[in-house]
Amino acid sequence: MRKLWTIVLLAALTACSGDGETRPAASVPTPAATSVPTAPTASMPAAVAPGAPKDVATGLAVPWAIAFLPGGDALVTERDTARLLRVTPAGKVTEVGRITGARPEGEGGLLGVAVKDRQVFLYYTAEQDNRIVRYRLGDDGLRDEQIIVQGIPKGGIHNGGRLAFGPDGYLYATTGETGDRELAQRRDSLGGKILRMTTDGAPAPGNPFGTLVYSYGHRNVQGLAWDTAGRLYASEFGANTYDEINLVRPGANYGWPEVEGKGNDARFVNPILTWSTGEASPSGMAYADGALWVGTLRGQRLWQVPLGRDGSPGTPVARLTGRYGRLRAVTAAPGGALWVSTSNKDGRGSPRPGDDRIISVPLS
Repeated sequence: MRKLWTIVLLAALTACSGDGETRPAASVPTPAATSVPTAPTASMPAAVAPGAPKDVATGLAVPWAIAFLPGGDALVTERDTARLLRVTPAGKVTEVGRITGARPEGEGGLLGVAVKDRQVFLYYTAEQDNRIVRYRLGDDGLRDEQIIVQGIPKGGIHNGGRLAFGPDGYLYATTGETGDRELAQRRDSLGGKILRMTTDGAPAPGNPFGTLVYSYGHRNVQGLAWDTAGRLYASEFGANTYDEINLVRPGANYGWPEVEGKGNDARFVNPILTWSTGEASPSGMAYADGALWVGTLRGQRLWQVPLGRDGSPGTPVARLTGRYGRLRAVTAAPGGALWVSTSNKDGRGSPRPGDDRIISVPLS
């Protein structure tokens, strides 16, 4: 069994959830803390500090997701305005389009974005559901809208929303259980899952149940990243005590709502890493430079998590603590940097001059 180590903060027992909503009373057993891992070895690289961050773009409104185009520009979603923006490395911001079907409600709105060739995939909250829509990116904006997945449960909280293409070429999407906890354990529901699909929205070949469902038992996954060995990691909001990073396997059950954090039930897969909810509330995540980089909302820091050759985590190092407020999206940029967005205008943060912004964090 992989080592699990935990950072415990007693105040988190009554804290707010990952994205800020009031947490329900605990109904799951509190797992015991385990020891911190030893110092880095030859298979566990030391955490090298990133370079000095700098602003790429300012004056944005809840930039939720970032995906790079082949030429080096990025597409950025704004959750509450439903605008899709194009941001150049030099910081020029133009509006590609406004998604008229998106309904910003609570934690819903225009959420994830992914790019494959000249196709743009968006995840947004519509009037009746969350859905995934495909467009073609033309010189005059988005064209040829096609809904490829609909019927994903929607709610005021826990809408999931992250989109990313894996190294296998298939599109992955995260969904939340919208506060209806039992949806996470129902394999016939799209809520509380990680989904895997073709660009047409069909179940990808090899999916464990012959449906879109790739893994289940999730509360609200907000980050996806693959390491160089092709292993998939997911960052997930906990409830009362522990936020998580999970190593995702096809068909695996990650335990929510029966387990929060590490459990003692062989039916469920334990996270490889947990934090107290006060130190994390993990949102976007990227893999770069031998580590996972996790943006946090309530924690207001960028966690650097070194990974060993076997995918096991080393000791996390907090970067940028409190410097930029709530951090939402984290994406590896061309040229060896991270683009990180703030989320201080989402109703739960304290906006600062220039917010919301995208910053570039150089890596070694």
